[in-house]
Amino acid sequence: MTAPTRLRAEHLAEAIGLTTTRPRLSWTPPAGTTAQSGYRIQAANGWDTGRVPSGRHLLVPYTGPALQSRSRFEWRVRTWNIRDDGTETDSGWSAPMAVELGLLHPSDWQARWIGPEERETPPPGQRPGYALSTSFSLANAPDVARAYATAHGIYELFINGQRVGNQELTPGSTSYHSTLQVQTHDVTPLLRAGTNTVTSVLTDGWYRGTFGYTRDADMYGTQTAFLAQLELESGPGRRVIGTDASWHVTPTEIVAADLMAGQRVDFRVPGNTGTAGGAPTAGAAVVRNCSYRNLAGPTAPPTRVVREFAPLSITRLAGGNQVVDFGQNIHGWVRLGKLGDPDETVTLAYGEALDKTGDVTRDHLRPHDFRSPGAFLDAGQVDSVIASGTPGEMFEPRHTTHGFRYVSVQGLRADLLPEDITGCLVQTDLESIGSFSCSDDRLNRLHDIVEWSFRDNSCEVPTDCPQREKAGWTGDWQLFVPTAAYLFDVAGFSRKWLRDVRADQWDNGIIANISPSPGPAATSADFMAFVNGSAGWGDAIVMVPWELYLATGDADILAENWDAMNRWLGFVRSTADSQRHASRAAAGPVAAPHEKYLWDTGFHWGEWMEPGGPPPNLFAARDADHGIVATAFYRNTTALMARIAHVLDLPAEARDLAALSAAIRQAWETEYLDAAGRVTQASQANCVRALAFDLVSPAHRAAATAQLVSLIRDAGTHLGTGFLATPYLLPVLADNGELDLAYELLMQDTEPSWLAMVDRGATTMWELWNGVDVDGIPHQSLNHYSKGAVVSFLHRYTAGLRQAPGSAGYKQVIIEPRPGAGLTSAGTSHQGPQGLIEVQWATDDGGLTLTAVVPSGTSAEVRLPGRPAAVVGPGTHTFLAAAGGVRKPELVRSTL
Repeated sequence: MTAPTRLRAEHLAEAIGLTTTRPRLSWTPPAGTTAQSGYRIQAANGWDTGRVPSGRHLLVPYTGPALQSRSRFEWRVRTWNIRDDGTETDSGWSAPMAVELGLLHPSDWQARWIGPEERETPPPGQRPGYALSTSFSLANAPDVARAYATAHGIYELFINGQRVGNQELTPGSTSYHSTLQVQTHDVTPLLRAGTNTVTSVLTDGWYRGTFGYTRDADMYGTQTAFLAQLELESGPGRRVIGTDASWHVTPTEIVAADLMAGQRVDFRVPGNTGTAGGAPTAGAAVVRNCSYRNLAGPTAPPTRVVREFAPLSITRLAGGNQVVDFGQNIHGWVRLGKLGDPDETVTLAYGEALDKTGDVTRDHLRPHDFRSPGAFLDAGQVDSVIASGTPGEMFEPRHTTHGFRYVSVQGLRADLLPEDITGCLVQTDLESIGSFSCSDDRLNRLHDIVEWSFRDNSCEVPTDCPQREKAGWTGDWQLFVPTAAYLFDVAGFSRKWLRDVRADQWDNGIIANISPSPGPAATSADFMAFVNGSAGWGDAIVMVPWELYLATGDADILAENWDAMNRWLGFVRSTADSQRHASRAAAGPVAAPHEKYLWDTGFHWGEWMEPGGPPPNLFAARDADHGIVATAFYRNTTALMARIAHVLDLPAEARDLAALSAAIRQAWETEYLDAAGRVTQASQANCVRALAFDLVSPAHRAAATAQLVSLIRDAGTHLGTGFLATPYLLPVLADNGELDLAYELLMQDTEPSWLAMVDRGATTMWELWNGVDVDGIPHQSLNHYSKGAVVSFLHRYTAGLRQAPGSAGYKQVIIEPRPGAGLTSAGTSHQGPQGLIEVQWATDDGGLTLTAVVPSGTSAEVRLPGRPAAVVGPGTHTFLAAAGGVRKPELVRSTL
């Protein structure tokens, strides 16, 4: 027997700087056992639980000595476990995990907020970086040293010329009006006896740089600021060195840095003042009056460079530009080791596609200028560097990010070699926990590009795209989070984002479209404020926590969002109850009884981007009737909240919500279904929702399914769903007797289809089904993960692994491969909260062989052709099923 593994604190593998005094601890029980029967936790601070008779191994609350600011301890765990013969055995001790708290209270801070004094502020996108520094002397190197740092902007921290840590884009993206993350760094190895110098490089970042589709700037404030506190411990003493008015501010080689526009560097003269308005000369820092009350420790893993790419090719064009192809669309930046001659400007233009000349194009990424109808804003994504001629000079623009496969290197006379330029993938450092493969190479490639789209859109928050917007759209994440949670550990990542969603909620309960955002006062007063509060987007506050609970078993995620859910539902319910769409009112002055449950007013994005549909018109959508979509989500949200209330042991609320949900379902059927059970506003999306959200009674499911099939066939066996319904399309078909048609759509390779993207060379999912058209012309973003939710079908139906109804945290699973499209093998794995689950199947001479690995504490119901199902516990199990089905799957081998 092995020891417990995968120790976590608050879902984190690295737990330094936490600001919770009762962290919850988790581990994975040893493999080769059927169940845990007890555990013992020991910590270096004296905490020892002794043997606790319990099968619990997830989110066990810390109950040791009271934790305070700066508390740190290591903990380890051993378990008692049941073998397959019923005997109990004990494990060895796990490897230890360190947990350390940050500064918990405003009074812990002796440091002051400081920043540069700007004589005048340059325009957004053209603002320089500043260095803030101090020096101090030490008689001896400290025994222990910590640096606590954060900023209004993006900062990098250096001690004695060495960069502190490997986190990028710190302090990260949050709704700064409510939460500002503090990084805690162990800097003990960087300090020395004698003189020490601490320097921070500070730029605009999310705080005051341009952001999103509209390129708004100064969203959180007009002045950057930095806060840092070094605490040096030697013996019983502690010395504190914090930011204050004694720190110096100097210009840097960063003459402009912006997350959207790009970064410009001039190495010739550190402190170049060639920007509009001018950077300041060296001088004293200015003390800022900023808050300490919104400071918080990490809830998500840090953002890092997680992978580097060598060029696939480098091509010199006739005009002199060198186009670098990294072979994969990624998010991040490049590291350039070959710069131009002194005084020579080298420009790097980043993009996802090439134009007809073979150079990088960014035209398809230009956003509309809503303040000037018909006009477009610049796409950004351009860096530049001027070399000083110093040997070893390297350009790595860490104060911006880009979405790109290609880079056009302009103005460099020397030929680039592969070793001169490196692509850097920047994302939140999420653990990969899911996989899939099958006998069809194109489906494997489809799965790969979906994974890549999520990687590229998982920098700090779940973004819609990594180039044009970089925004945390609620609708995108609610669609994709079930898929993401299967493939990656997104628990802490999503909790961090949900904290911002709650903070950004309006007083009337509306959920903002995008989080992080500058808060309800700002978003509700914006000239585009009317687009907030849409069905399918605001419902993320219910749908995302529910999916996270299912994936992790962490009911606290439900509890901490319960109030926000109810506030959102209050907005929806009051709107449905008190308002009627103008067309409905014109048709009859007296509302029918069921109309109080129809949500048919206000702005809604609707299905959004349906193939062949009209181009979006946001202003016209203010008055459109999207009741068939909005009421469907009203029904789904109330149904989910009834289940959530049950989990939270709120029986009265569960009953009321279930009754409300039933009334909405009946109203939807009354309004939008004819007597024959057909959807009156016929579209694939509306039929899919009718079935997926259980909007039609059992007697009408067959008619709704037949209508959906007819619509698909009428479209030449092509999908016709847009943004909201696509994730449900194939499961709905499979669950309603149309598995073969589901596979026909999956394998369709003419537009619109998933495999059309694969065949046209996509390396990430496209925003539009014709993201690159038949002529090779790119349209809009080529890196949007939402349509990639289809790969959940591969996990749950093709490979056949899904969680059982009523289960959370993968305690009970169903293994039921449903092959199609001529596939001869498939497999999937998921590192769930209980341990690793694996399913592999292959066909041979018409029979099917399946091998399943079930972890400790988990039961699996195996369904193969024929009935009844077989229920197995932990271990490795092999089954055979004959062609055409057998009375019962034959279990031929089972081992721990």
